[in-house]
Formats: sequence, C-alpha cells, structure tokens
Amino acid sequence: MSDPKRSRTDKRTLITNAAINVFADKGFHQARISDIARTAGVADGTIYLYFKNKEDLLLSIFEEKMDLMLSGLGEALEGVNAPRQRTRLFALFHFRQVFENRQTAEVLQVELRLSNKFLKDYRPEKLWAYLGVFGQIIREGQEMGMFRKDLDPFITMWGFFGGLDEIAMQWVLSSKSDPFPLDEAALQMANLFIRGMALAPTSSIES
Repeated sequence: MSDPKRSRTDKRTLITNAAINVFADKGFHQARISDIARTAGVADGTIYLYFKNKEDLLLSIFEEKMDLMLSGLGEALEGVNAPRQRTRLFALFHFRQVFENRQTAEVLQVELRLSNKFLKDYRPEKLWAYLGVFGQIIREGQEMGMFRKDLDPFITMWGFFGGLDEIAMQWVLSSKSDPFPLDEAALQMANLFIRGMALAPTSSIES
C-alpha cells in the first residue's frame, strides 16, 4: 500500500520544484498558478490543497530552502574552530549553493524581493538565523583576540552578507552561464573582511 503522508509530501515537493522553474522562467508576477500546475503535472486546484496562493508558495520556497541552507552550513563548518577559516567556509558554502542551484538562487535573489508580503509583513527568522552563524563567528574571533573589539557583530554580519548577496545577484543575472568563478569570489570577499576585522595588521591571514 502507498503511504498517503509520503505521497502528499512528494506532491508538495513536485509543486515546489515546478514553481521554482516557472518563477525563474516567467518571473513571479507574470507566473500563473495554471503555469505551475501544468509544469507539475497536476490540476490547478491541487496546488490550493498545499498553498493558499502564489505568494504563499513563494514564501514556502524560501522557508524550505533556508532550512536546507542552515543544515548545510552547519555541516560545512563542523569541526572547524578557527574564526578566519570559518569565515572563508561560510562564503564558499554560500556561493556553492548559488552555483549548484541557479534557478533557486534566481528566485530567492530576484523574485522574492518582488513580494510585498515578504518586504513588509514577513519575519525572515531563518535568514536571521543563517546570518547569526556569521555573527557568532565574529564574536568568537573577538573573544580569541583575532578580531577587533570595536566591531558590532550585527552591523558586520549584515555588511558581509550584503557583499555576498550583491555578488550572487550579479552572477545570477549575467547572460553568461558562468560569468566568473564563484569560489574565487568567495575567498576574495572572505579575505577582504578578515583583513578588515583583524585586530592588527598582519602579513599572513592563513590561520
């Protein structure tokens, strides 16, 4: 016998993946529920069994992908204690998600910002948790005497994320399939911030 719960989960995933394809191809505002249903191979009404409307579907994509980002980031940083190396690994992880999931990145980088609900009413707590990981890296670096004490972790983590976000946006929106090497961009951004956060000038930032 088939498992109804698993079948429901599979169908929700099917719809979510179809929505990512349609939003990336047509844009959020131009996409219709019927487009998503056709891509998913389900009836229009089936989508409303899982999502209230198109905007709810978009926010659900954000929630689900941020869950994966948080767990993946934890795995990427596991066993690494040096704040400088954790900074590099954070940037590398972030850009690898963009590289490996370009359509999803386009939806989250571009289309999500077109949602009035996301911009005005929604509390992106999972994004804050994701950024909070870098905030903790800063605090650990300060406690270990590697990063400047005058740094505000809140401002610095948003500055770091803002830099990563803008580079990711440029990569995603480029007409080229691979406009520039994201791994190199990650290390350049990480090292730029490491130097800026350093307690004192140093000729080596390898540790």
